[in-house]
Amino acid sequence: MTAVTEPLTTVLPPPSALPDVLPTERLLASGKPVRPLRDELRRIDDLRNVGSLVLTWLQPVVTIGLAVWIGHPLAYVVAFFLMGPAYVRFAILGHEAAHRLLFTDKRLNDFIGRWFVAYPGFVPFEGYRRSHFAHHKDEFGPDEPDLNLYNGYPITSASFWRKMRRDAFGKSGWKNLKGLLMALTSKTARPFAGRIVCAQVVILAMFTAVGRPELFVLLWLLPWMTVWRVMNRLRAIAEHGGMMRSKDRRLTTHHVEQSWLARATLVPFNTGWHLAHHVDMGVPWRNLPKLHAELVAAGWVTPEYTYPSYRALWKALRSG
Repeated sequence: MTAVTEPLTTVLPPPSALPDVLPTERLLASGKPVRPLRDELRRIDDLRNVGSLVLTWLQPVVTIGLAVWIGHPLAYVVAFFLMGPAYVRFAILGHEAAHRLLFTDKRLNDFIGRWFVAYPGFVPFEGYRRSHFAHHKDEFGPDEPDLNLYNGYPITSASFWRKMRRDAFGKSGWKNLKGLLMALTSKTARPFAGRIVCAQVVILAMFTAVGRPELFVLLWLLPWMTVWRVMNRLRAIAEHGGMMRSKDRRLTTHHVEQSWLARATLVPFNTGWHLAHHVDMGVPWRNLPKLHAELVAAGWVTPEYTYPSYRALWKALRSG
């Protein structure tokens, strides 16, 4: 496989990696599938998504429960770091619900998305949905809500590691937490912030009920403020870092070969097939690899465009 592996002054794919091969009988010029393939790929699997939701909650319950059962300080340290991937799963299922792709019943989708995924993960569901749709409408455009996460790459290694330290030591997390607390004083934002606080109070009550209220801070709040922030930035720059505004999604979004470790931690629920998601945001997560396979079969996604690993991409995003 030919792939970009060395630091560059730009990480934009070369023209040779972007062949003009669309439309085809199965794909539009944008890459979106045509019917009946479109209907097949947009089908939501409600029953299996219930299982995914249950497993998402089991991960933190089992992680924290085992730490308490073992009782060794090292077990608590391991649990602290494993809560990062737990928050990733909450975020990705919340993202799926924001797209109305978690359950076919829209009211159920929004209720579960709010109270069982987004609010426990400190995400203001309604505001996130609104801003995230702006992201999809025009990546890197004037209304792009996430530009501060991945604009301006490649950056120097020194700058990269400064960002990582701010995230790892809670500076970014405190900024987010302070914003949530300040929102409680705003008439317009108070209802949304209040719901997040209500969800957190319920979770605190659960810790208190088992006689360990301090673990709400140590193994719930602090991992969100630290480990999760690092993982969120690493995932965000792997999706869009160093790209540009364009109608061709190959110039706005990266694609990385998926490993089992990445899928288990950084990019669960097929998040790593992010190009396919931006090609057609109406395709639920289970079917993104199928859409990606169609894009590869059409010759639209090439080996030259693809990074062999996240490590290779993060290396390319550092200019020196």
